[in-house]
Amino acid sequence: MTDIDPIEYGKLVNSVENLERKVDALEVDIKKLVAMAERSKGSLWALMGVASVAGAFISYVSEMIFKK
Repeated sequence: MTDIDPIEYGKLVNSVENLERKVDALEVDIKKLVAMAERSKGSLWALMGVASVAGAFISYVSEMIFKK
């Protein structure tokens, strides 16, 4: 069988540890992005509600003015 080169094995272990750190950092970034998307989704629905109420009010007022 072939022997394992300790230097190459050390490089491989170091590479795996670096990749694990990068994946951990990506997980944190993805969680932040998901949180931001959820917040923006809530504000979008709030703005849609305000726009709906404003549109209904404008329609009501314009109908009252132009119907007479």
